[in-house]
Amino acid sequence: MSLVRARVWRFTVEKGASGAAAVHAVEIGQGPLPVSLAALVNINALACDLRKTVDQRVRDHEISLLLSYIGGSSPCPQPLNVDCAALDSSSGHIKRFVSECTGLGVMTAASESLFNWTPGTDDLSNFDVLPAKLAGIYARTGVRPDLLYDLAAGPLAGEARGRRRDHKQMFPTGKGTPAQKARLEKLAQWSVDHDDHAYFMSWVWLGAGGVYVDIFLPDGSPAAASLKTEWIDTPGSTPPWQFRVPRPDPRRPVAMDPEGPHVAMAQQIATPGAVGSADDAEGHIRAAITRAEPLVEAAMDRSFGREEHTLGTVSDVPVRGRWIRGDAVGQARHEVLLGVLGERVLLDHRAQRNRLASQTSDRLDLFLEGRLLTVVHPVESPRPSWDRIRSELLG
Repeated sequence: MSLVRARVWRFTVEKGASGAAAVHAVEIGQGPLPVSLAALVNINALACDLRKTVDQRVRDHEISLLLSYIGGSSPCPQPLNVDCAALDSSSGHIKRFVSECTGLGVMTAASESLFNWTPGTDDLSNFDVLPAKLAGIYARTGVRPDLLYDLAAGPLAGEARGRRRDHKQMFPTGKGTPAQKARLEKLAQWSVDHDDHAYFMSWVWLGAGGVYVDIFLPDGSPAAASLKTEWIDTPGSTPPWQFRVPRPDPRRPVAMDPEGPHVAMAQQIATPGAVGSADDAEGHIRAAITRAEPLVEAAMDRSFGREEHTLGTVSDVPVRGRWIRGDAVGQARHEVLLGVLGERVLLDHRAQRNRLASQTSDRLDLFLEGRLLTVVHPVESPRPSWDRIRSELLG
């Protein structure tokens, strides 16, 4: 298990007659946020289009590439670290790949610590590869968040951003960066366009000091209502800040999706009294997620069938997979076990949550989401036996 330093902001959006008008942000505080490197790999491995054939070679390469730049330290828990020399020598699109992958994993870790999102119990969808039923609910053009968390309080959209920061002070001082303000402005308007959809934003900073993250939570969101803050060890000290949000130009026509009437469908949901109106939007989203489950299971069946090696069993269910070394850039520091279960297994997911919060160094860094299992361990230590993996997985 690794740690990132998280700073949490609560903000409000004042609306004018035509939508968002101003944003006011207040720092709640900051503290150490536990992040599982195995979870970070797992979330990114699932961020593929399950409607298409998942190329095992490509996924293995992406995992190896990510772990060549990002890694944990032993003994745990230690800060998540970045190979800045390698990152600074890389092309811009590789830097963006690393920062975005890190952002997705850290944002998901934040959702576990802040909102009680539970892997294996609460659904998770990627906006880029939404199932067809969900793609008809959300506009497919313009600004979109990254991940959709199905919490008990309702669907929550998450936006993950990341930047390389070459400063000793990893958190920017002052009242938000221009880039953060610009993205919050666009997300606020996205929320308005989707009937005040709940959302939050995480902004990861990668640097020699490790991995830091700014988390922005809209006030009044169902997720923020039950916010967990006991891990915060430093109260907020930054003065509150605000910025104006330009109102949309009513003369500008709404762009239609060239692939279909998805924008119009999203607007229809936001129209009171319409079929799929505001009162029913949450139900439509959850129903669409449920209808997408057979698609996910079919993709996992194909992945399971392509794996040649059986690792062992969990509750009598076979698990197939292989170890992948993070050696795409230089010498490997970590390797990952990527395993696929033959079917879903009912587990006590509290054990996985307790593992995330554990401050001991003798636990494995493992993560199970649906039927995809990931285990990360340092290459200098012996690979854990399957009996140990199964024992920790079962809690």
